[in-house]
Amino acid sequence: MDKKNTVIGVALIAAAIAYMFWMQQSAPPPPPASAPVAATPAATTSGAPTSTAPASGQPAATTASAPAAAPAANAAFAAIHAEAATATVTTLRNSYIEVRFTDSGGAIRDVAFTKRDKNDKLIYPAEIKGSTPFVFNALHADPMLAFVDFPGLDRNSRFERVSQTANEVVYRAVLDGRLEVTRRYTLPPDEGDKTDPYQLHHETTIRNLTDKTAPPMKVAFALGTSAPTNATDDGLQLTSGYSTGSEQHFTKRADLESSGGFFGIGAHDSKPSVVSPGPVAWASVKNKFFTTVLTPGEPGAAVVTRRVKLLTDLPDDNHLAYGITGSAQFDVKALAPNAEAKLTSDLYVGPKEYARLAKSAVFKADQDKVMEFGFFKYFSQILLTLMTWIHGFVAGGWGVAIILTTLTLKIIFVPFTLAASRSAKRMAKLQPELQALREKYKDNPRKQQEATMALFKTNKVNPVGGCLPILITIPFFMGFFSMLQSTAEFRFAPFLWAADLASPDTIWHIPGINFPVNIMPLLMGATMIVQMRLTPTPSVDNAQAKMMQFMPIIFTLFCYTFSCALALYSTVNGLFTIIQQLVINKMKDPEPAPAAAAVGPGGKPIKNVTPKK
Repeated sequence: MDKKNTVIGVALIAAAIAYMFWMQQSAPPPPPASAPVAATPAATTSGAPTSTAPASGQPAATTASAPAAAPAANAAFAAIHAEAATATVTTLRNSYIEVRFTDSGGAIRDVAFTKRDKNDKLIYPAEIKGSTPFVFNALHADPMLAFVDFPGLDRNSRFERVSQTANEVVYRAVLDGRLEVTRRYTLPPDEGDKTDPYQLHHETTIRNLTDKTAPPMKVAFALGTSAPTNATDDGLQLTSGYSTGSEQHFTKRADLESSGGFFGIGAHDSKPSVVSPGPVAWASVKNKFFTTVLTPGEPGAAVVTRRVKLLTDLPDDNHLAYGITGSAQFDVKALAPNAEAKLTSDLYVGPKEYARLAKSAVFKADQDKVMEFGFFKYFSQILLTLMTWIHGFVAGGWGVAIILTTLTLKIIFVPFTLAASRSAKRMAKLQPELQALREKYKDNPRKQQEATMALFKTNKVNPVGGCLPILITIPFFMGFFSMLQSTAEFRFAPFLWAADLASPDTIWHIPGINFPVNIMPLLMGATMIVQMRLTPTPSVDNAQAKMMQFMPIIFTLFCYTFSCALALYSTVNGLFTIIQQLVINKMKDPEPAPAAAAVGPGGKPIKNVTPKK
């Protein structure tokens, strides 16, 4: 049996390694230089609004963007569009963002994240160690909050800029002499008790100019277009989502792509759109680190999600060519003559910072669910809250915060670890007796189980007590893994040799096979091997013990291509456990009190008549 399990374990590891090599070789090439990941440069920040319009003999001063694409021939996806060369761009700024509005649709063309740290470095640059900010909606199907599929008011319609101040811009348009549409945008100051610097306030007023009642209408506002954040982003986090007020629903880009399913189960063709019925308390479009969150004054009717072909030079079946876009639909009731309807909303465009999104004084109670932490969300929230708090008090960046957070958790769980270690040591001492019982009752499993449990009870041993540290660690490990899928704080955060905690810490590629050499996962695997050698094995099953020997290798392969922050967390956890186990192994375990002699009828003790071997 031992040889069989060993062969199975080695075969699984070999298969995993072969799979990693195959994935490395068969991975599609990274997007070309024209990929949507390159953010457009933002103008220098100042307190006054600016606008750019075509002047005599001068071209329009607009930020560089992709050329307008022809309508997509494939109805399964939408195409990107650029504003007309004659479009007027108005810019509002605070210390966190630079919002560029366009009169094409009277909406938000894009938002640059211009916040800088105390060393005057961009917190969210477009590229690692870059000097230009990341721009959300740089390539898009529609400007954010533009009317979608509403001829005469959509992205192709020219709005008049009525007024502008340091923190507000107002647009106006008249549709066929029937409807007057006024759009007002307000940018908040840097900080406030009831505002967030990444959140704009928006009002759209629709007034009936005729002497007849205008029929009810449906309007949809664009939520923005989300693209991969860099050339190595696989786009798995490109998602639209919304909340009904009581539960949240999310649509991934993969949901709109054709799929063969699992052995044919769930197979489907590509979809042009996914319509999710409301009520819509808030709606979002996001990538791995940044998101928009639209919170309407009155619940919306539905959310529509579409794929967008961002890279026209890649074939239609290459998923790297796509982003995702969404729109929120609203019902406008019939308007009496000269009556008006007002649609108000708040639009957050910024990083996925849990501490910011969880501020109930600014956001609705469940808007932090846009982080999508999943099943282990409570552990993710605990870890990220503790880590953010520690980061605010210590120097050294997020790497140091991860280390201190890990140590804090290990110290908190020391009592549980000590109890489990004592149980494991006692279990190890009982191995000879357990083996004797297995031999004695090998033909009677029931009696073997009864005798084993009696032995555990006599020696005050919990058979699962040694597993407690692992059971405690796993939820936090999975919570950390879930957290890394959507936490903006780790993006481009350096630590030691790692240039980006949110990416693998690759220091070299093996020539010929282009296989990455990642240091932190290897250190994690080494600490797990040492930890297992130091920890008494409580298992009574040799097959299980053999399989446990392969766990460090399996975990190393599992974490090898993930963010090095995950491996850093596990490595620090393992190092602390090794030190802790060395101390525990030197501690003397108190011998359990001898069991009381069994008493028979009349109070007389029963003699042990078990024959000697």
